[in-house]
Amino acid sequence: MEWLTAPFEVTFVQRALWGGILVSAICASAGTWVVLRGMAFLGDAMSHGLLPGVALAALLGGNLMVGAVVSALVMTAGVTALGRTPRLSQDTGIGLLFVGMLSLGVIIVSRSQSFAVDLTGFLFGDVLAVRQQDLLVLAAALLAALVVSVLGHRAFLALAFDERKAHTLGLRPRLAHAVLLGLLGLAIVASFHIVGTLLVLGLLIAPPAAALPWARSVRGVMALAALLGATATFGGLLLSWHLSTAAGATVAALAVSLFFLSHMVSGLRDRRARHTPAPAPVLEVD
Repeated sequence: MEWLTAPFEVTFVQRALWGGILVSAICASAGTWVVLRGMAFLGDAMSHGLLPGVALAALLGGNLMVGAVVSALVMTAGVTALGRTPRLSQDTGIGLLFVGMLSLGVIIVSRSQSFAVDLTGFLFGDVLAVRQQDLLVLAAALLAALVVSVLGHRAFLALAFDERKAHTLGLRPRLAHAVLLGLLGLAIVASFHIVGTLLVLGLLIAPPAAALPWARSVRGVMALAALLGATATFGGLLLSWHLSTAAGATVAALAVSLFFLSHMVSGLRDRRARHTPAPAPVLEVD
């Protein structure tokens, strides 16, 4: 038992655990829609698109979170605008924004002879450096994400499964898409300083994707994804402590491992179900 509890007797590991749990819940609320709508590339692009704002804020001695928020707003506005261009596919627009924002960030960094921006911290995060005020920010971000998820649930649901029906029901799918992008941006901004932009997709996509074969509703996917993300956080911090590995990367790697384990087990379940007259779980529209 001491092997399990010893790391979490240290204060900064306790803060890392709580930070990871909060991030897991935030990412579950946004990541479920990312998985259902096939928006993984968009999530990747938005996470890397934070670099210009973060780099500029660091070079000017400003708040990195504020810089990340500004970049996220620019990316959200850009994706929304390009999505309305009929002659340009959404993937093309996202790819161009991705490259443009990443290039701009590298240019800003290269203008400083001292390279004041810690790119390693930006890319990979430092979950063990979570402070008390970071936990308060994450708690506020989780509250905002829950409010947006509850208020926009019906519109997001129609948008995910039948955009034409969303039009018919008067749910304004374009506005819903823009709000969903904002929710995705909130999750990424809140998470990037914990696990970094390269690893944020581990908690944003892997837990909801792992939960999908086992949950029977969208809310069920979110709840199970939050639980799996918290499990990956606990296990990742435990392994990183005993194996002396990078904490954020270990958490993300464990989250991805849970995804593969989930789909392997669900594959075995479905194979067995073919030989018995039992209906397979179907995701219900709640």
